[in-house]
Amino acid sequence: MNPRPSSWIAPTLIGRHHGNKGGHAVFTRRPIAAGELLAVFGGDVVPASELSQVGEDLCRLSLQIDEDLYVVSSVEGPGDWFNHSCEPNAGLRGQLSLVALRPIGAGEEVCYDYAMSDGSRYDEFSCGCGAAACRGRVTGDDWRLSDLWARYEGHFSPYLQHRIDRLVASRGREHQEQHEAAVGGARTRSLQPGADANPMRVGT
Repeated sequence: MNPRPSSWIAPTLIGRHHGNKGGHAVFTRRPIAAGELLAVFGGDVVPASELSQVGEDLCRLSLQIDEDLYVVSSVEGPGDWFNHSCEPNAGLRGQLSLVALRPIGAGEEVCYDYAMSDGSRYDEFSCGCGAAACRGRVTGDDWRLSDLWARYEGHFSPYLQHRIDRLVASRGREHQEQHEAAVGGARTRSLQPGADANPMRVGT
């Protein structure tokens, strides 16, 4: 009896060999409704300091789940074959679950944007997803792209959402400080020696 794969996929999906996309891909067997659970990722939790030791074959089966923590599939299966797309039809729910972002037609490939999960450089590559909005390269810094924040709201891994929230708050503080500095500078210039704080209109 073959060992059970580390990750679970819904019976409505099927994994297939796909020579153009890293060897494999996942497709729907029937139409999928938005919000439907598609997969739950599993495996061994490995710290970043040990990720390079698991080997290239297992490293490609890893998923970043928190700051410096990764889940690495110990038994490969279709749950490890979800490809990246810059225009995905699936997204994360929490750290390990994958759900449909929109209705997905029968026979359609299921993909998600790795920016939803990746916050380090452990898995960067040139992108050939073919989407109109293709970024050309997938990196561990793609989560910083502000145009993705609203598009994927509620579908970033929790640790990345925490990063985004802090980044938004920091930018808000910087904007407020710049505004206050500009207002304060204008007020200082208006009160310089020789400046009339209450100039009279000519002819009054």
